[in-house]
Amino acid sequence: MTFTQWFLFFLAVQVIHFLGTWKLYVKAGRKAWEAAVPVYNAVVLMQIINRPKWWVILLFIPIVNLIMFPVVWVETLRSFGKNSTVDTILGVVTLGFYVYYINYFENVSYIQNRSIKPKTEAGETVSSILFAVVVATIIHTFFIQPFTIPTSSLEKTLLVGDFLFVSKVNYGARVPQTAIAFPMVHDTIPLAKVKSYSKFPQIPAMRFPGFEKPAHNDIMVFNWPVDTVYQFFDRSGRRADKPLDKKSNYVKRTVGLPGDNLQIKDGIVYINDKVLDLGDRAKIQYSYTVETNGDNTGLFNLIQKHQITDGGQNPQNPNIFLLSMTDEAFNDMKTLSSIVKIEKDIRYGSELNINDKLAIFPHSKPWTRDNLGPIHIPAKGEVVQLNTETLPFYKAIITDYEHNKLDVKNGSIFINDQPATTYTIQQDYYYMMGDNRHNSEDSRYWGFVPADHIVGKPVFIWMSMDPNVPFGKLFDKIRWERLFTTVHGTGKPHSFFIYFMVLLAGWIAYSFVKKRKSKKYNY
Repeated sequence: MTFTQWFLFFLAVQVIHFLGTWKLYVKAGRKAWEAAVPVYNAVVLMQIINRPKWWVILLFIPIVNLIMFPVVWVETLRSFGKNSTVDTILGVVTLGFYVYYINYFENVSYIQNRSIKPKTEAGETVSSILFAVVVATIIHTFFIQPFTIPTSSLEKTLLVGDFLFVSKVNYGARVPQTAIAFPMVHDTIPLAKVKSYSKFPQIPAMRFPGFEKPAHNDIMVFNWPVDTVYQFFDRSGRRADKPLDKKSNYVKRTVGLPGDNLQIKDGIVYINDKVLDLGDRAKIQYSYTVETNGDNTGLFNLIQKHQITDGGQNPQNPNIFLLSMTDEAFNDMKTLSSIVKIEKDIRYGSELNINDKLAIFPHSKPWTRDNLGPIHIPAKGEVVQLNTETLPFYKAIITDYEHNKLDVKNGSIFINDQPATTYTIQQDYYYMMGDNRHNSEDSRYWGFVPADHIVGKPVFIWMSMDPNVPFGKLFDKIRWERLFTTVHGTGKPHSFFIYFMVLLAGWIAYSFVKKRKSKKYNY
């Protein structure tokens, strides 16, 4: 829905509200016209139902308002003596239209200064749960979202089993585009395994201002742009289109910014013809083929020391191993006298995917994961030239991300049925890569990340659990050295866990003393 359509919908809701409540406003000592004035009518209604005026704000927050509207319907009914369970159920299942019946067909009286304290323990529990869900949804949507690292694409920088807090405010929180969705879940309701949202209606893309812009080397969470396919490498045309904010969440490192020229040579990233400085926190890994003389003791010790990912042995030669490791591990490996040969798995020529198509974006060049480019990363406002050579770079931008109609007829390009030799980019784009360079599905395979797909910036690891250790050994399963460490920064990550425990202990002690003093005063 467009802004105009939403505005017309808003006006229609005001008319519906006025027609269904004006008599109740009068019975509450207000004027009938007050039920018709947009926003003001909600402020007055909060006074009628004896609820704080700031509740009006909650009625305009997507997802949260799905909780608040039923609450307001029920509170309105109770303010006029309709307190039974049947009244509550009818108020909710009729989407508030039961209020119409009360407004016109029942002689109800307004209960002034009605107590808003729940009369039963069950009511108190429900009220507390709803309040907690509202607060958590606001925090989850606009401030901080928990996120789990499920794959090894950023190993060893971020580990499988790391639990992150992702800040929405650094780059600016997005307003949810999916207006009807289950609170605090992504695209699937847990356990039920059913879709958690409705595709209609959609809210136009909006984002609050952030206090920083994405920079080189920032680790970023974003919605996977091509999350319209059934499987990672099934790009045969079958689509499973999702709303933008319900596409799968990915986490990668920002290597290319809007306006950059990027190239990869033998696995090394170049930005504007200079090697990208990755800083001292990035732990870049590559795959290596390692051959030993048969004495593998030293090799196995190094694998354990550096927690090297072992891709297995060659079935024809048990002394040949495929290992993913950092430069530090590689330098240690070279010192072993048992090593006969060690080679980085650098690929040249073209790579094909399982459908025998060129795997590397833009799927029209004989490139590989280790040697590609140059690629220009589009920036908002840039005018790019369109021809059959450049179109593969911009096709997804024009159609999927900026929602234009694109046709190619007899070698000529048409956008929205008009001949086009140029196109003006409407938003910024980014190029993302995983630190585990040979085990990462990233921009090398599917292209640019649009700015409106950015979710947030990981800032904190609050928990880390080794997936290879069973829960029966919980103490060993927790990676204690990673608890409460920052994601970005320089130098060796430092755990703030002990400081958190001190603060927690202080808060518990303060609460205990305060409670004791309160009991003493009451006596």
